[in-house]
Amino acid sequence: MPPALPYKISVLVFLENARGEHLLILRAKPPNFGIWSPIGGKLEMASGESPFECAVRETREETGFEIGAGDLHLFAMIAEKAYEGDTHWLMFLFRCKRPIEALPPAISEGQFGFFSRAAIEGLPIPETDRKALWPIYDRYREGFVALRADCSPGAPISIEIEQVTAAGTGRSA
Repeated sequence: MPPALPYKISVLVFLENARGEHLLILRAKPPNFGIWSPIGGKLEMASGESPFECAVRETREETGFEIGAGDLHLFAMIAEKAYEGDTHWLMFLFRCKRPIEALPPAISEGQFGFFSRAAIEGLPIPETDRKALWPIYDRYREGFVALRADCSPGAPISIEIEQVTAAGTGRSA
């Protein structure tokens, strides 16, 4: 039996400026060191922090942008098995409905940039983001989708949709 892997819970927050460009951070620390990704972080589980509270906190801490839970739309939940072979992740993906006004200054986590959706395809981003995260954003950002992904090393990433709710209906598709 393979050794048990730790299970971590995190959020990613997709922020855009008024031109519809996405705010990404060039990560200065693992995971995802040296590559671009949306902002986010791990839930403070000891305090019982909810995914919405975490998204609000991470947005403030990383960008200085003050938002509330009402500014967020939860559009995806992804359970990733064996990401990079060392951790299971439960990730909550949020889209901020308010545009961020300016490029935040660099922080210890990394530096920021605004990119069009097309430009993101040419950036160094995690392979799971290229194959799963951004296509999920493109397709489900107005509704909700729950997925599971097997990221076990040595095998192609497999993704299964567990539930989809169409935008504006509240009904599963």
